[in-house]
Amino acid sequence: MVPFLNLKSINASYQDAFQQILQNELNRSQWILGDSVSQFENQFAQYIGTQHAIGVSNGLDALTLIWKSLIQLGKLNEGDQVLVPAHTYIASVLSIVHAGLEPVLVDVNMYSYNTLAADFERKVTPKVKAILVVHLYGQMVPMTDIQSLAEDSHLLVVEDAAQAHGATFQGKKAGSWGIASAFSFYPSKNLGALGDGGAVTTDDEDLAKMVRTLFNYGSPEKYQHTKIGFNYRLDTLQAGFLSHKLSDLDALNQKRIQVALWYQEALQDASIGLPDIVSKGTHVYHLFVITSENRDALQKHLKKYGIQTMIHYPKANTQHEAFEHLTKNKCPNAETLSAKILSLPMCPTLTQVQVKKVTQAILSF
Repeated sequence: MVPFLNLKSINASYQDAFQQILQNELNRSQWILGDSVSQFENQFAQYIGTQHAIGVSNGLDALTLIWKSLIQLGKLNEGDQVLVPAHTYIASVLSIVHAGLEPVLVDVNMYSYNTLAADFERKVTPKVKAILVVHLYGQMVPMTDIQSLAEDSHLLVVEDAAQAHGATFQGKKAGSWGIASAFSFYPSKNLGALGDGGAVTTDDEDLAKMVRTLFNYGSPEKYQHTKIGFNYRLDTLQAGFLSHKLSDLDALNQKRIQVALWYQEALQDASIGLPDIVSKGTHVYHLFVITSENRDALQKHLKKYGIQTMIHYPKANTQHEAFEHLTKNKCPNAETLSAKILSLPMCPTLTQVQVKKVTQAILSF
């Protein structure tokens, strides 16, 4: 059997370290907003290349906090429109709705699977005040084009980097381009916790302060509540685990890149679509996604060989019942992709033998 993702193998080498981290936290017993959270925030900000990183409860809450903070600071108003890809995980869109803003779904590039500047530009109107750029599957959107569009149209840029830990464009990391960025540390992510977690990164001092106020019951200091806040904090134990794993992130990403190369070399002549790779960028392959005109049959074929696959995502955001009120403008590329895409096993511990089993099964289809 070839598993889609083997979290046990990813974390196996950390078992002794995790036991020590747990013992250290038991000794300190600073379970909420403890020293380990501050340590991880400093390390992650340095890694991303921003002045601030704020550990939060998960990726959705990270995005929601960004939007809520921008509203509190007067940079956005409730009801403003935000451009967001139709082809992304639902959390990207939910965050906008939760903040009282209006998402405008934008179609996707069929070959990179990302929504690019030209796609966003077609949906810019006077009502649009911000762009949520999603670096999907581990590949960054070319951000210089996004910046030019934002400057010309006076738009704020927020990054959803939940699947792009360590990805770069022109040598600059995902999470360091927009006014703020959101990360997820869901266990399956390139940098994954042993539970849930997330982070906001930014160079904006006022925004960082507002996020820290809102994520802790609207309280800039204990029992002084100046805003209507939330409980969106990263717990100390997860921060300790993440600090330890962060030092290995680049090496683990390189292993993902090697797995992707094995796939690409073996499948270059197969009757499937391989992802386009953006020049001047580093794809960190959170997922390795192909397209097939006979996706469902191919998935069943691979299952017979003991190969686990997944679909990210089986519906475009235009097709969800929850967003029926957003589907006035169809996004045909996103809806076409949702019927064709298939995620192959991708894991830094995947072996060349396992990859060969996958590729041979695809070639025999």
